[in-house]
Amino acid sequence: YADCAVWQRDWLRGERLDAQVRFWRAALAGAPPLLELPSDRSRPPRQDFAGACVPVRIEPALAARLKTLARRHGVTLYMLLLSAWGLALGRLANQDEVVIGSPVAGRQRVETEPLIGFFVNTLALRVDLSGAPSVAALLERVRRHVLQAQAHQELPFDQVVEAVNPPRNPAHTPVYQAMLALQNQQAAQLRMPGAAVVEILPETASVPSDLLLDLSEIEGAIVGRLDYANALFDPDTAA
Repeated sequence: YADCAVWQRDWLRGERLDAQVRFWRAALAGAPPLLELPSDRSRPPRQDFAGACVPVRIEPALAARLKTLARRHGVTLYMLLLSAWGLALGRLANQDEVVIGSPVAGRQRVETEPLIGFFVNTLALRVDLSGAPSVAALLERVRRHVLQAQAHQELPFDQVVEAVNPPRNPAHTPVYQAMLALQNQQAAQLRMPGAAVVEILPETASVPSDLLLDLSEIEGAIVGRLDYANALFDPDTAA
């Protein structure tokens, strides 16, 4: 991993670095600095990372319909869920644009597959809802932007923040305040002879932003959790 880190540092310089910086400056130029969701309490002056979570489950029948819809429009399930999440957030916040943080594995090269180490980066994905687009139009906007962002994923997010230089406020994360994660690898199921194994969600969580929708595909269903900041939302509101 250390060798890979040295290689990446040497690789991401000069014109490669300049191209990445130019892309993210253009991609996030004029983006709203804050997702102003209706909350149960006023935002505290300094961000509190204490949170909790509620379970999320999309049953296999609906999940299959979503996959069919995605194939019909030439997008991935991830792009479809990102569009829907952005649309829901935009309507709640009454905003025409939403920026959503989304983690990427950072292992786009086959040589990194056997390495142990933290390659994850976060992409700030802009969802443009202006002009009341149709489903097809929104999916095309999101597809195009996601592909461009993934092609420029090597720039670490902290350097994206430096390049974009958004308004800083200790009350919230810069650039985005909501996140989406979709695990596209089948989750391993723990099986023990003679024992039933169930997942128990923790009562508390550490949340990196106001909201984090964390989803996985398991046995045909889309399941996961919505982590939320206790400082802003009550459990019923999150649910």
